[in-house]
Amino acid sequence: MSGPNGDPNITIDDRIIDDEDEFSEEEYAAINTMLDEINSCLDDLEQRNDTLNGKLHELLESNRQARQEFRAQCNKGTEDQQQPPPPPPNADQSPTVE
Repeated sequence: MSGPNGDPNITIDDRIIDDEDEFSEEEYAAINTMLDEINSCLDDLEQRNDTLNGKLHELLESNRQARQEFRAQCNKGTEDQQQPPPPPPNADQSPTVE
């Protein structure tokens, strides 16, 4: 019978995985230090990601507002073009003087 990843038959008797490994205090300390460094790097990456995400949201909101303003200007320009201009004063009619 094969393992979950299609590995060939592996039994505990094959001694591939030996749970009797002993690590010294120095090795544990070194591993601990490496894990602390990795954790610190991951925290830094998470903070940068949060900062970038915040800036992206600000940029998207700014872009959305600019688009709305642009549309409003375009719509106003279109409305101005659609309204007929006021009729020019008729030169034949002179103002009445009382």
